Amino acid sequence: MQLPVLAAVVLIIAGIWSLVVWPQFLRRVRNDPRARDANGKATRFLTVHVVLVSISMVLGAATAGIGIAGLF
Repeated sequence: MQLPVLAAVVLIIAGIWSLVVWPQFLRRVRNDPRARDANGKATRFLTVHVVLVSISMVLGAATAGIGIAGLF
């Protein structure tokens, strides 16, 4: 697959951005009082955010991978 260099670089930067930003967001969510109930069990708030972060990181890795593949 051949992409213009600028497009490949944009995809790589977007992928790296997702891989850097989302884990920090998840750390904040895990420390949020809404993440656990009184018994310490995970709430829907935490579960939904873990799913969102996981999907975003997979898409970020795929985006960066496509950008890297596009350079060659």
